[in-house]
Amino acid sequence: MKPGSNNLFTWANAHFIAAAMLVAALIFAPVLVLATDKDDHEDRAELRIKDMHARLKITQGQEEQWTKVAQVTRDNAKIMDALTQARHDHAGDMTAIDDLKSYGEITDAHADGIKKLTTVFAALYACMSDTQKKEADTLFRHGGDNGQSDLKRAHKTSERN
Repeated sequence: MKPGSNNLFTWANAHFIAAAMLVAALIFAPVLVLATDKDDHEDRAELRIKDMHARLKITQGQEEQWTKVAQVTRDNAKIMDALTQARHDHAGDMTAIDDLKSYGEITDAHADGIKKLTTVFAALYACMSDTQKKEADTLFRHGGDNGQSDLKRAHKTSERN
């Protein structure tokens, strides 16, 4: 559907869903790196939370919704940290079936985390000003850095390590 069509509700929903999916990808980017240091994952999640708070210019009236977004982000990061750490710890002795099960657990947790994040982020997005929404859309679409997403930066970082 094209942006100029008569069905703006559908276009807006599609745009929001795409933005929410990108947010989730940005939140879960450390999973792709699979770092072995749990604190490193949590530190990166905290940095992303602080960066998004500043870029989105969260107001005092939005803090309650933002706190929920930040908490879900932290909870999701802890779950993913535990699963990726377990996968790393057992990588040398996993059978093919164990490997598939481990990957399935990570994938399921990722999907569950996206659903949780989408719910709380939707509430925040609904109370944002048009300027904040535009910034959120840009941030999630491009990662807020010359069109390069956090996901791409995380991938490049992992290639260097």
